Amino acid sequence: MNTLSYKTQSANAASVDRKWHVIDADGEIVGRLATQIARVLRGKHKPDYTPHFDNGDHVIVINADKVRFTGLKFNNKEYLRHTGYPGGQRKATPRQIMARKPELILEHAVKGMLPKTKLGRAQYKKLHIYAGAEHPHTAQKPQELK
Repeated sequence: MNTLSYKTQSANAASVDRKWHVIDADGEIVGRLATQIARVLRGKHKPDYTPHFDNGDHVIVINADKVRFTGLKFNNKEYLRHTGYPGGQRKATPRQIMARKPELILEHAVKGMLPKTKLGRAQYKKLHIYAGAEHPHTAQKPQELK
């Protein structure tokens, strides 16, 4: 009888290998791009993915001001927030947010796809979004992510 024993490897702080990836958001659809970003932040693209451990990579998104929505969502979709005061509910469309701070749209989409725990907050910190084509992370030698 063959008595080979294989153990499942679980990722830990000593075995994690973090990489930096650059994604060009020019002309990409918001939701589809956000799922790819969330997948890399969580580490699901790696063979040693462990659900309870943060072994994801850093993601740099450039040209966030050039993302697009399908259908009529650019004018009709509403983002709701509350100031915390009575009657303080505020609405904004993607058109209004893009004029003010375009990074917010992708941040909001990706944050909604991450876990709502300490683990999700740690994964979210590895996301770097820039409206223009330049980013200050050239020293990390990021690789283009398809």
